[in-house]
Amino acid sequence: MTRTSGFQDEDFWTEFHDFLFSEQRHTQAEELLATSPLLSFPTGARVLDLCCGPGVFTVPLARRGHEVTGVDLSSAMLDRARKRTAEAGTEVTYVRADARRYEAPGAFDVVLNMFTSFGYFEDPADNARVLRTMHTCLAPGGTLVLDLAGKELLARKVTPPKVVQRGEDLMVQTDTVLDDWARLRSDWVLVRGERVTRAALVWFVYSAVELRRMVEEAGFGRVEVFGGFDGRPYDQNAERLVLRAVREA
Repeated sequence: MTRTSGFQDEDFWTEFHDFLFSEQRHTQAEELLATSPLLSFPTGARVLDLCCGPGVFTVPLARRGHEVTGVDLSSAMLDRARKRTAEAGTEVTYVRADARRYEAPGAFDVVLNMFTSFGYFEDPADNARVLRTMHTCLAPGGTLVLDLAGKELLARKVTPPKVVQRGEDLMVQTDTVLDDWARLRSDWVLVRGERVTRAALVWFVYSAVELRRMVEEAGFGRVEVFGGFDGRPYDQNAERLVLRAVREA
């Protein structure tokens, strides 16, 4: 039995990669970039994909003619992203860096943070620091797009364990609400033959109101909240919490 814990553990990303980043997820990213009004940027825009993982959005963004930089802390994920980039015949700059400390003042027109990649630092001040990093990296007038599962949506979906099977592999995910809905804990068990891998992730979850306040405190203006990449309202029919904001002059 192998145990892994925490999003900063390289073994976690390696062991659970196929469940986190299926080919379906890569296809979904392509479709969103082709159809979403929130992800429509001028050709040649300088885009930072912060917490880029294996290049789910990074590669198709580059294919669409943008000047893309992918930043992630995981060497394993960056290796996979570079491989996909080479296979796609595109060019992307990849940087291994902590999202709290990456520095490229005013270097980007767009900063993306996708698929609930925000809120994983144990200290709330560190999560706020990531937002300030995003603000610093944007040129005046630049746009932040932050996508996550909002607290309101999670409240509808914290159900009995979720079971996913891919080929012979089986994964079971169990979610637990912590600290009066301040955080969520996901316990994952992956069974591959006789090998069992366990992982636990704990992260802060945010309502639309809480996230808006944090983004404004980080210096952003013109904050808008949507319930999906199609631009729908964030209401009872929302599918995601997608926040868009601007770094004003």
